[in-house]
Amino acid sequence: MEKLETLLEWGGTKRDIVFLVLSGIALLVSILDMQFLPFDVAWIAILLCGIPIILEAVIGLITAFDIKADVLVSMALIASVLIGEDFAAGEVAFIMQLGALLEDLTVAKARAGIEKLVHMTPRTARRINATTEEIIPAEQVQIGDILRVLPGETIPVDGVIESGKTSINQAVMTGESLPVDKGVGDEVSSGTINQFGSFDMKATKVGEDSSIQRMIRLVESADAEKAKIVGVADKWATWIVVIALISAALTWLISGEIIRSVTILVVFCPCALVLATPTAIMAAIGNATKHGFLVREGDALERLAAVRYITFDKTGTLTYGTPNVVAVESIAQNVSEKEIYMYAASAEQRSEHPLGKAILRCYENHYQDDVVSQQQFQMIPGRGVQAVVKEKEVIAGNIELLQEKQISIPHEALKQAENYFQKGCTIIFVALENKLSGFIALADTLREDAPKTIAEIKKADVVPVLLTGDHENAAKHIAKQLEMEQFYFNCLPEDKLNYIANYQNKKEQVCMIGDGINDAPALKKAYVGIAMGGIGSDVAVDAADIVLVNDDMKQLPHLLYLAKRMMITIKCNLTFSMLLNFIAIILAMTGILNPVVGALVHNAGSVIVIVNSAFLLKWRKKYNCDSK
Repeated sequence: MEKLETLLEWGGTKRDIVFLVLSGIALLVSILDMQFLPFDVAWIAILLCGIPIILEAVIGLITAFDIKADVLVSMALIASVLIGEDFAAGEVAFIMQLGALLEDLTVAKARAGIEKLVHMTPRTARRINATTEEIIPAEQVQIGDILRVLPGETIPVDGVIESGKTSINQAVMTGESLPVDKGVGDEVSSGTINQFGSFDMKATKVGEDSSIQRMIRLVESADAEKAKIVGVADKWATWIVVIALISAALTWLISGEIIRSVTILVVFCPCALVLATPTAIMAAIGNATKHGFLVREGDALERLAAVRYITFDKTGTLTYGTPNVVAVESIAQNVSEKEIYMYAASAEQRSEHPLGKAILRCYENHYQDDVVSQQQFQMIPGRGVQAVVKEKEVIAGNIELLQEKQISIPHEALKQAENYFQKGCTIIFVALENKLSGFIALADTLREDAPKTIAEIKKADVVPVLLTGDHENAAKHIAKQLEMEQFYFNCLPEDKLNYIANYQNKKEQVCMIGDGINDAPALKKAYVGIAMGGIGSDVAVDAADIVLVNDDMKQLPHLLYLAKRMMITIKCNLTFSMLLNFIAIILAMTGILNPVVGALVHNAGSVIVIVNSAFLLKWRKKYNCDSK
């Protein structure tokens, strides 16, 4: 059904383009007086472009007494035809349909983000009875049921671990780049992924109460609340119609010449007014596309110009979203830092854990050297790894693993590690022959362009805010590096949505920038949502109004400045078009303009508006983040 609607929509667009081309040719033939038919070929434009306008105006008036710009256009068309000014009628219809087409081309297609979230919802669960194990539909799980989750499976409902240890990828909920170790008594959420160990859990929230279902409802509600901007010509249409009718009636009464009244209706048609906004938007969208932005909503740049805050997700947006080794520390006199690194990387070479893979990758990249072969490898879910490297037993993992192996940790080592904890790092302790020898600190690294980008955003009079699912230390460290005064941590999807709602309830519009599935509700709720397209999830991209295709965040200030410049262009276009209307009305009242000349004046005004908007295509403000 969705594909059929999309096909029909595209078919309608192609039909409109064909009608406009034929109408344009007909008007050209008519004005050059190259008649080859027994009737004025301007009627082709009247029929192809004018009839749809009249029908839409009549339907709007009858069904909802909705007065839009097409009401005045319809009156001008009918009046022009009645007095035999066919070209004027055709020209007005052509310009108005051209404006309508430009507006249609700026409207985004229907998005499927909610459907993708639904597809991510687990379909089955593995329920454990007294003696048997059965696979049941996830919607049949009851509170209190005992479920078993195997490595690689998606957790079907919210619950608490009853037995087993594991690491959970919680990116769908928190956006955290690193998996979280879980054990008995820890809570787990539906939609998150069990990476390593098998565990049994007790269901605590099922069906509509589960985390993934709550997120779906958040996305739906946020999308429904986002208001659409009404076209300027339609917003003022009632006043335009009233003023036009009064002016035309008074002119007819005073002068006694109906042609003057018809001319007033023609010049009152908001042709340039209708073109003022969509032409500027299309030109700005073309400019944004050259700088790596895909604008998915036609009015997104209008909204972006009004934002007061930009809220950033941390992982994958301000950072690269992948852990890297930031420090290697040795606490044993007879073991160097390089040896600590080598033993840990060698032990981790068969690990599937992201931290283990990061240690191996960073070691090989740093030293341009292969690791040493290992034996007796053992993966300990939620703890770390154990292996034999160069005939030495190597244990690499968290502090809980060392405690289980009864390996003592000197006070100085803990103090040294704490410095890295405060910076938001994850620590992997390395023990050789059951004695702690050192540790490796890993962290998600800041994007190279992030500091300059944040600084330039501040110069644009927009306040950057950090919203992250990461813990307090990581959030504080990133905020300090970027000089961001406002930051919030441990944010679940509903927390991000609530923070944005609080800002917007104070009439302080917010732009949200994110990349993860957990960001989708906030991207929908925000006045403008921008998703990182390269590393971003499909759900986040579908929830956004704008997509940063290549993740080049240094272009964000340009987008802000472009949006503000676009609004200046729109205001200039509107001012010019209204001034032109005012002058043309006075000339029509005095009889200087007739309907044909009035239509041509409007045509010239529309061309000027289009040319002025076209300057946006190559516009760029010079600022510090410009690439040379």
